[in-house]
Amino acid sequence: MRTAIKSFEKCFLLRRYLSSRKGKQKLAIRKIFQLGNPKLYEISEPIEKSEVPELENVIQDLHDTLVDFRAKYGAGRAIASPQIGIMKRMIYMYIDKPTVFINPSLHHKSSEMIEVWDDCMCFPDLLVKVKRHKTCTISYLDRDWNRLEMKLNGDLSELLQHEYDHLDGILAVSKAIDGRSFALRDQKFRSVA
Repeated sequence: MRTAIKSFEKCFLLRRYLSSRKGKQKLAIRKIFQLGNPKLYEISEPIEKSEVPELENVIQDLHDTLVDFRAKYGAGRAIASPQIGIMKRMIYMYIDKPTVFINPSLHHKSSEMIEVWDDCMCFPDLLVKVKRHKTCTISYLDRDWNRLEMKLNGDLSELLQHEYDHLDGILAVSKAIDGRSFALRDQKFRSVA
């Protein structure tokens, strides 16, 4: 029953999003690189100010790809541009509202760590237990090339550390705590009979 409800919610969200785009340009859903693609291990290049006008199309691609993934899998809060083959230092997050992080950097990382079962659009059926800093600060440029900072805590800290790792060619599978830190999503949350 729960699976049927989740499936209905996914279809409803996708239909609502598609209807909101009527009369607008076609969705720009990009293929998400999957685990094993060598591009995922490359370090992304910084974005130059002269490239900002070209970013709007990439931001739209990131948005459409994230919304499509969310509709299919019921997960997805952010995406890094290398995940769709754009080897530039940019993260797109859409929780309450869209936020674009251009040339981000992480600092003031807490010594306190948290353990999380990390998931990733590059391996949607796999969970990996990793350690992340409980708090940190992200500095970045916005679309208007303004320098901003955001203090991160808990889930948001974990999320943006994960996305930031993509910019450096690091995947969660490389940060697994140990050899038992891998689980298939459908097995991890299955109730034991």
